[in-house]
Amino acid sequence: MNRLHPCCLITNDKSGSNDEAAIAALLQHCTAGGLEIARHLAFPQQPLPTPAELDRAGIALVVIFTGDGTLNAALDALAGWGGQVLVLPGGTQNLLARRLHGDADAAAVLAAFAAGSATPVRPGVIQCPVGNAYAELQAGPGTAWHAVREAMREGSVLELAQEGIAAAAETLAAPGVAVRDPELGEPEGYPLLLLTAQDEGIRVAAYHARQAGDFLAQAAALLARNFREGPHDVLGLVLRVTIASLDGEPFGLMLDGEAAEPGPACTFELAPCGVDLLATRPHG
Repeated sequence: MNRLHPCCLITNDKSGSNDEAAIAALLQHCTAGGLEIARHLAFPQQPLPTPAELDRAGIALVVIFTGDGTLNAALDALAGWGGQVLVLPGGTQNLLARRLHGDADAAAVLAAFAAGSATPVRPGVIQCPVGNAYAELQAGPGTAWHAVREAMREGSVLELAQEGIAAAAETLAAPGVAVRDPELGEPEGYPLLLLTAQDEGIRVAAYHARQAGDFLAQAAALLARNFREGPHDVLGLVLRVTIASLDGEPFGLMLDGEAAEPGPACTFELAPCGVDLLATRPHG
């Protein structure tokens, strides 16, 4: 085998696929894929690497095996770096990994890398004043359903019931958010908007609550661990969009599953990723 490529590996033992056995198997796949783990950082116990630290260590490749939230923070930290990042599916949803590799698992992605089939890309991401979304963002009072997802992840039936009731109440009671500039959808707004990053634009979908049956359908989607299948309308594909709360108060916002704090209105726009990512599927 040719000389191993030194890399920095980032894992997070709180992410969906990051148990001890999975990380041990990953290390074996990395070696088989021609990688030398020069540094292994366990986030958040250890800080994320900076471009200057990687350059001083002579490392030009970062491999990230985490969920979307940790991946978001890592890519923010690496923005402007001249190296490359290999994103592996190491979480629950793996939204960005799917954009780059399809449904391939970590072993298959590493095998493709070893075969020379990985291509550097700068996929479109969603930028706003309070952060970036490399896969998707959720806006509106419906982000309270995030607590339900976390309870499901922890496997607590009692907490799931409690969080579900609280989230439903908050969604029903709170004023929604509307799409402005351009005007899309219903002017009276929605309890939840989902913005998904695509290379050609930002896909805007609205999750509504027009009747009690919508909440039952949304609850069923949550129990199936995919709220995205709940009742919704696709409003369009845009390069730039402003979301505003209907009551003039700050609204809930989740960037790749992590909470952020915008004001009563926030503008989102498509921009290329700030660092080269390696893709093993056709990208365009």
